[in-house]
Amino acid sequence: MTIAVSGKGGTGKTTVAALIIRELMRDGPVLAVDADPNSNLGEQLGMDVEETVGDIREEVIEREIPPGMTKDRYMELRLQETLVEGESVDLLTMGRPEGPGCYCYPNYLLRAFLDKLVGNYKHVVVDNEAGMEHLSRRTTRDLDWLLVVSDPSVASLKAALRIRELSEKLKLGIRKKGLVLNRTDGGLSPLQEEWVERTGL
Repeated sequence: MTIAVSGKGGTGKTTVAALIIRELMRDGPVLAVDADPNSNLGEQLGMDVEETVGDIREEVIEREIPPGMTKDRYMELRLQETLVEGESVDLLTMGRPEGPGCYCYPNYLLRAFLDKLVGNYKHVVVDNEAGMEHLSRRTTRDLDWLLVVSDPSVASLKAALRIRELSEKLKLGIRKKGLVLNRTDGGLSPLQEEWVERTGL
């Protein structure tokens, strides 16, 4: 099963992703992917991250590739080294580039590496960055579930609606989409209930 967790910043995406991962570990193995540049999924899972995909981007820009290796082969080797292995779960962390420049290349690397990795795992859970960039970069595609995490505020529910609409427009091969309503005491105002309905999730 492949699950991506998305939503507006501050809604609890990483906590929801970590809870899902912990549950799926009973049925593992699980590949956990922290695709948020503000990485903290490792902390939630109790796993120490020493190196990220963003670190590798900086390394490739600033250093020469070892003789006799193609750039793609070197990148694959280095990405394999960033994988933190645990019991029933492995963690790949996106991180962020330290210097200036486009973040598209690390996303391309992550996507290509994930395509090779996913066959080794029963489940894959991706904790995405806030907003919708992960959709347009197509790091979120070919999923069993896209879970959009929202708090009960209208602003957050509007963001959930926009994420659902963009995912459909881009035809990303997402089989099911769901809304996780977080930070609620169980009661919703009529306006909040209306917006929950309008998300179409």
